[in-house]
Amino acid sequence: MKGVAPDGLRELLAHAAGDGHAPWRTLLKPGDWALLLAAALFVAASYPLLWRGGVADRAIVKRDGQLVTELALNVARKYEVTGAIGTTVIEVQPGRARVLSDPGPRQYCVQQGWLTRANAVAICAPNHVTLQLSGRSGPNGYDTLNY
Repeated sequence: MKGVAPDGLRELLAHAAGDGHAPWRTLLKPGDWALLLAAALFVAASYPLLWRGGVADRAIVKRDGQLVTELALNVARKYEVTGAIGTTVIEVQPGRARVLSDPGPRQYCVQQGWLTRANAVAICAPNHVTLQLSGRSGPNGYDTLNY
């Protein structure tokens, strides 16, 4: 009797294999649809609550993992850092910072644009320069590498 499906199951599987349309939808009851809708709403509502960073108040610039300077994010300025292959220019505006220019070949850290959240990071790997924002995100804040 092994390998033989009962008649009810055989009919259900034959119906699910269907006629080219999506017959699985016909198997869902109104309560199933309500549960799917509630789950989707829960995910959509939790996203902005759980994935936000804190407010940044300073920019930390490192070269080869060593602290070069900390810049307050309340004054507009530009700061130059000499790295392994040239000079990286960091631009700071009130509440945000970015890598304005970098001698690296692919410009990934420049393309990252303005950093505004605490623990956001721009890494200029060829030049060994890192820009990180720090602030009031708490001890368990996520950095941009986790996103």
